[in-house]
This record gives sequence, structure tokens and C-alpha cells, in this order.
Amino acid sequence: MRMPRLTRRTFFKTAAAGSVVAAAVGVLSGCTHSDEEVSSDPVVVGEDSAEDIISSFEEADLALIEEASWSLPLGNVLHPAAGAWVPVTTAGSSATPMVKGSALSLASGKLVEVVSAPVGENTTTVIYDVRCSDSVYAWVELDLSDRSWVLYAAAFSEGALSGKPSALWEGTSDYDPAPFAVADDMVIWQVQPSASGSRTTEHSYCYIWHSGDSEAKAVVDSPGRFATSPTLSGDAVVLTPRVRADEGVYYGVTAYSLSDDLTTRLDQLVMPQSVRPFRATRVGDRFLVSVEASYGSGGLLGQMGTYIGTADSGFYRLNREPSECGCGAGDRLIIKASAFYFVVDLAERTYAILSSADRSVDYGEFPARCGECDLFVTFSTVKDADTGYPASVGVRTFHL
Repeated sequence: MRMPRLTRRTFFKTAAAGSVVAAAVGVLSGCTHSDEEVSSDPVVVGEDSAEDIISSFEEADLALIEEASWSLPLGNVLHPAAGAWVPVTTAGSSATPMVKGSALSLASGKLVEVVSAPVGENTTTVIYDVRCSDSVYAWVELDLSDRSWVLYAAAFSEGALSGKPSALWEGTSDYDPAPFAVADDMVIWQVQPSASGSRTTEHSYCYIWHSGDSEAKAVVDSPGRFATSPTLSGDAVVLTPRVRADEGVYYGVTAYSLSDDLTTRLDQLVMPQSVRPFRATRVGDRFLVSVEASYGSGGLLGQMGTYIGTADSGFYRLNREPSECGCGAGDRLIIKASAFYFVVDLAERTYAILSSADRSVDYGEFPARCGECDLFVTFSTVKDADTGYPASVGVRTFHL
């Protein structure tokens, strides 16, 4: 396997802040899925072959039940998660640290501080991104001076780290900070060359690591950059590697099984040539794939919108400019529009509108769920009613 030329940690490092020790994790060679794997045929279907949700379905009253709502201090940003804890990046009260890693309990609404300062010793190092499950917390640290970065992870329990962090990967500015996701005791991340760096022709790779292991596994080899970040959905993870590289630029929206560390490929949707998916996930057996631009070719899947379905069963189309990743349970799906959410019921052939929170449209409302979920979580920056300035972050949860 052609491994990327990244700087690796091969030693133990003690952080300046406290007694945290970051242990380096090695990587087993050999990918489960290489670029030579046989891929599905590209899906090119006519523009009239999918049902348009807005024109074909009936608009109905919103049937979602709000479970809870909380107000958080300004400067908190929620990130997608599937469990009872939602990862949060929190603005620091001073320049050092600039950002902290936090977590929000969906049981109590309590926001707790998890990573109070970066492990990295440089004063220019910041916490860049965070993800968690109910048992693992992971974060990327970025050095603002040279754009180098490190991905860390640690065991997580009841809102606090319960083990010492492990350094899973370290990269230079020639590689993007790793897009990653956390499921149960697993961290899944992608290493890919930066579009503006000196390694643009190198392959990209996806890795998986289990909490407590000393080695990670290389599982997917993409002959080019992945189109989207990894997304979790039930017992699957969805990746979008380049496929059929000897024939042109094709992206394969692919669902892999989490139960066997991505060894089993559950389903694949190969997009038309040169059509790059914008967001991709899966709910049940259906893919949710969005395309943010209209291409001059590629049939239906080359047009802007969000597509729900599979290559075998056909598609539904939401003909609106896509935004964030969709989510849902069974036949009920939630897809973000510019100022609200579409709540689509495929079985009842209806759609409803979930409006943004009051005084939040200017700054947007965003989901903290992606893929399969029973509890929908959304957050927004809310303006003060008197001054019109941002005042807090509102969080709402809804049962699907």
C-alpha cells in the first residue's frame, strides 16, 4: 500500500499543561479496500426518473415532538454525534486557550469541559475540531503558525476523559486536518493531501482505531481526495472515495459495516463522471446524497439537490440547495434548507416544515445529528430581543 509521507509520532510526549501523556499509535499496513477493488457501475438516470418531493408530496402539519431545549453561552458550536453526549467546541475566555473541547449531555442539558487546553506545547496550537461517542472523545489540534496538526483520542465516561490521550496521527500543512467520526469505542478518520499543498497527487486513506489499541488499521485507499467526511449511521459508516480511477473522475458513495471494521461493503452508489457529492450519509438502507451544483452532464444525479434512495430502488429528490448532512429514522427524514428543515415522511408521502428558533435566522440553525437517529438535535445562535446582537446558543431536541 502506498502510504502518505506524514510525520509520525514514535515516542511518548508529556504536555506542558498538567500530566497528560500522549502515546503514539502505530498503523497496520495493508488496506481492507484498495483502489483496485471492483466498483459498481456509475448511476446515470434520466432527469424525470425521480419523484420530486415538493411537487409530488402533500404538505402536512409538523408532527415532531419537542423533547427539550436549553440555552448555552455564546461561542459554543455543536458537532454531529449519535449518542447521549454531543461534542462541542467552546470559545475560551481568553486567547489561551482559544478553544476548549466540551460535551453536552442530552439527558440533563449540562455542558461540561472535557479538554481544557491543547496537548501540544506550542502557544500557537489550538483545538480545531472535536467528536465523541458515549465512550470515546477525539479532537484535532492545529498549529496556527505552520498548519501542522495532530489527531488525539481518549476513553470518555460520564462527561470526562477516563484515560490518557493517544496520538492517532500527525500531519503537516501538505495534508488537511483529518475529517473524523467517533462511534462506540472507534475513531474513524481520513488522511488526504491538501488541495493546495505539494502532495496533491498522492492517495488518500481511511483508518480505524479502537480505544485501548496500540495500532490502527488502514481500511480504505482512495486514489485522490475523498469527496465528503466520514458519516456514521446505525451500524454503518459512509465514505466517498474515488473509484474507477482508470476510467475518469468517479466518486463512490459507499456504506461499510462497523461491526467488522469496514471489511464488508454494504452498498455503493457511484456518482456520474465528475459529479462530486456535497454531503453523503445513509438512513436505513437508503442513501442521502446531496449535490451542491448543477453539472452539464450526469443526468438526474448531476443536478443540484438532495437525493434519497439507492441505485436499485430509485430516488426521491428534494429540489432545494443543500446545506448540512441529512438524518432520520425509518421513513422519516430531516433535511436542512436555508432557514428551516424539511421533515419528509416517505411512507405517508408528506413533508412538513420545522422552522428555525426565533431570532436565529441571521446566523443559521444547524443539526447536531447525521445519518440514523431517533432523537434529532439542532442548535442556533440566538439574538437578544432588545439589542439585536448575538446573545446565546439555543439547543432543541425532537423525537422522530
